[in-house]
Amino acid sequence: MLWKCTVCGYMAEGEQAPVKCPKCGVGSEKFSSLSEEDSKKIYSADRTNDILAEVQVLAAKIAALCAEGLDINLDPGCVASFKASKDRAWEIKQLVKAETAIHVGKSKW
Repeated sequence: MLWKCTVCGYMAEGEQAPVKCPKCGVGSEKFSSLSEEDSKKIYSADRTNDILAEVQVLAAKIAALCAEGLDINLDPGCVASFKASKDRAWEIKQLVKAETAIHVGKSKW
């Protein structure tokens, strides 16, 4: 069974709500049990959420590498490639953030 803290949104697993929320410290009375349908959404989306987070990290690494390449400024071809790649990394990060926000809005986080 999944429990959600109504104060901070922390999700806990177990037969009973935690005695104290690990995130914000409120007592178990501030937890509500999730329906089976809502619990299934969370469990089904778990791997996708992990993938989205990892893609965002990788996009940030690509942007940092491209910034380094732009600083080196070897030649126009390299500069153009790094600039375009850095711009695409930004787009990827924004796509992932938007999808993550959709997941949160649908209680799939």
